[in-house]
Amino acid sequence: MSKSETSNAHSVATRLAHMGRPWSPDMPFVNPPVVRASTVLFEDVHAMHDPASKYVYGRRGTPTSNALADALTELEGPACAGTVLTPSGLAAISVALLSFLGAGDHVLIPDCAYRPVRELCDSLIPRLGVEVSYYDPTIGAGIAALTRANTKVIYLESPGSLTFEIQDTPAIVAHARAIGAVTIIDNTWATPLMFRALDFGVDVTLMAATKYIVGHSDAMLGTVSANEATWKRLKHTHGAMGMFTGPDDMWLALRGLRTLSVRMRHQEQSALEIARWLQTRPEVAQVLHPGLPQDPGHAIWKRDFNGSAGLFGIILKPSSDEAVAAMLDGLQLFGLGYSWGGYESLAIPCELTGIRTATTWAAEGPLVRLQIGLEDPADLIADLDKGLARLNAAG
Repeated sequence: MSKSETSNAHSVATRLAHMGRPWSPDMPFVNPPVVRASTVLFEDVHAMHDPASKYVYGRRGTPTSNALADALTELEGPACAGTVLTPSGLAAISVALLSFLGAGDHVLIPDCAYRPVRELCDSLIPRLGVEVSYYDPTIGAGIAALTRANTKVIYLESPGSLTFEIQDTPAIVAHARAIGAVTIIDNTWATPLMFRALDFGVDVTLMAATKYIVGHSDAMLGTVSANEATWKRLKHTHGAMGMFTGPDDMWLALRGLRTLSVRMRHQEQSALEIARWLQTRPEVAQVLHPGLPQDPGHAIWKRDFNGSAGLFGIILKPSSDEAVAAMLDGLQLFGLGYSWGGYESLAIPCELTGIRTATTWAAEGPLVRLQIGLEDPADLIADLDKGLARLNAAG
């Protein structure tokens, strides 16, 4: 075993510290270097035309991109045939969908999907002659009633990025395989650390690596990984679309990988502690966190997942927009900002009007999404306690 290799007998935390580090006497550095490249020079014409040449053009791969892609492929598990990188999570979603959809096809999208997915599927995808239908994310095996002869892709997002429904992935995969449809899942919330989607028969798994993989809120990146049956088509589409990402962003993702397990386990425990505290508050109608026994998706989460993330939602008792703003505006440790998965805590009010068509969102009160970072949970609870006091004072 070389200095850059690890065994599956090692824990994931150990492997994260070593994967994607191709050691050699000529490359003895702990961290793979950042390679900024466009043109690749060849020794001669024969080498230029040799399909086995490792590097041909910057967009087609560099030592930096290969190190990250190889590390992510290892992280996804033995069912993963390869990984491609994109400039953002939304770009990863676009590449994944466009790899397997064409004119005359039908795709099923869960009603809880990330809002830009709906924008993509309501605008660009139909222009290509693809039919789009939305479905209840909790439908499970009932997905069979919604598929058609031309259904080519079933897309999953588990849990939903705002409302945190857990999908019955094995049941949906079983039907997809029976009809020859490709399954694609957005696994940003769990990452392969908490849920190895390909082990459950999913064909393609993607992440907004901007979130937990990078982990420091300083780079945009997407990843798409595929099993053997779908890898060739994914790789071809990725290349045909000219997708690539900057070398510095790739290096930041490699850096983030090293601490992924430590960060996510800390954020998991802090989020659960805060979520349990919020369950005791009279201002909170419901906490949306699949790791809680009271959550509707808890049984499936417990069956399929190895842990939970630092992102969850709370439904407040009926409150005015002004009261919610007073609660959030005065927070000292929670930033008001989109995205999540970094070391800092965040909070956003969520508006679901107009982004549900297959289901009805009938919550008792306003929805707030919390991203729990690496701060001490006691300090975050104290900050939220003051926020809820402001909510009460504002009526």
